[in-house]
Amino acid sequence: MLLLCIGQSVVADVIHREKSLYRNILVTERGERRCLAFSVKKERRNQTCMNINQPKQIVFPYVRMTFAGLMVNPKPQNMLMIGLGGGTIATVLMEIYPDLEMDLVEVDESVVKVAHEYFEFRASANARVLTLDGRVFVRRALQSGQQYDLIILDAYNGDYIPEHLMTREFLNDVKKILTGQGTLVANTFAGSKLYAHESVTYNDVFGPFINLKMPGTGNRVIIASKAKLPDQGYLIEQANQLNPKLEPFSVNLKRFLPYLSRETDWNSSTRVLTDQYSPANLMLRK
Repeated sequence: MLLLCIGQSVVADVIHREKSLYRNILVTERGERRCLAFSVKKERRNQTCMNINQPKQIVFPYVRMTFAGLMVNPKPQNMLMIGLGGGTIATVLMEIYPDLEMDLVEVDESVVKVAHEYFEFRASANARVLTLDGRVFVRRALQSGQQYDLIILDAYNGDYIPEHLMTREFLNDVKKILTGQGTLVANTFAGSKLYAHESVTYNDVFGPFINLKMPGTGNRVIIASKAKLPDQGYLIEQANQLNPKLEPFSVNLKRFLPYLSRETDWNSSTRVLTDQYSPANLMLRK
């Protein structure tokens, strides 16, 4: 997922560069910060960053925001994550949930290699890393009857979220592979031209969801569930219980509590994104 501020990588030294089947990949370094960047239209857009001297410290706000989903589902048993990036989210979850079974799906094998070589990503014995398109994997999981109680969507292609991972058809398949109490956490953007389209699409599939937007980040996290979403009291209780595990990674769930919104802040008559109507690329070029 993209961090909307790109200035850091502009003045950084490039320590690794390669052209994969999908994008130009760069690893940049400046001071104690090392970043994975995708080069798009002569811009370098940071996908993830690591503090070399304190690798446990999460650098990007949106990554910290992702863990807000654990307040809804604090004891996941098996997880699917689509989009690996530098492996930061998966690494934290492997440490705080050592028994958590994970399927980590990344379409670009070069990204997996870079995460391993430059960002200290190591898959645990309970984690499978699969080089595959996320939608193909979800369809195969549906056909085989595989289910997950936590699914994280964090795919990013250099311009935006791949449009085939934003449609009602895809999200319906995602919902079907969630367990009865399963939770979906999706990283997306607060200021996108697609904000209303994305919102009505998630609402169409999952019903009301939790919308997390932190001031100054430009990002948002959608938290949806197959079951009824818990009340604020439950979220506060789980934040208190989870914080000691997450504090070593610079995550404070209590900071997110005032920003967990369930209000409809978009035009509800906006058209739902479908496989037949998914104008993401056209809208983002305007």
